[in-house]
Amino acid sequence: MTVIYAVRTTVGREEGVLEKIDAVMAAGHYKVKAVLLPKEIKGYMLVEADNVSEIENAVQGINHVRGIVRQLIKIDEIKRFLESKQTKVQIDKGDIVEIVSGPFKGEKAKITRVDSGKREVTIEFLESAVAIPVTVALEAVRVIQHLNKSDEGKTQQ
Repeated sequence: MTVIYAVRTTVGREEGVLEKIDAVMAAGHYKVKAVLLPKEIKGYMLVEADNVSEIENAVQGINHVRGIVRQLIKIDEIKRFLESKQTKVQIDKGDIVEIVSGPFKGEKAKITRVDSGKREVTIEFLESAVAIPVTVALEAVRVIQHLNKSDEGKTQQ
């Protein structure tokens, strides 16, 4: 029977701990079956193994691990983290957006392509002297002006 326990980590260091546990899993030293890092829960990750001692051994000595919560987690309690939450893309080609994260934060750009499968958009900056297409994550942009369908056929003067 497999068990799932929460591993407490330093807030903001969850991904580093995840990478170290992944290295332990790849080396095959311990029988950790899966690790889940829900973004909604800061400072915790969920680890699945055959028993709690496998989890203890796998996280032993890893920096930023603060301990294991000694309460077994049922699959019903974490189902909401396992289900994908696809939202409909509300961005179209030609929309004007503002970059909300990353190195271009605060810049305004025009959407030139939308890849809803990869959740990415290709943009061209409005205030740039040279139009260089840049691909960014869909979550990194915020629409500030939608392209009116009646404006599509018009040429700009």
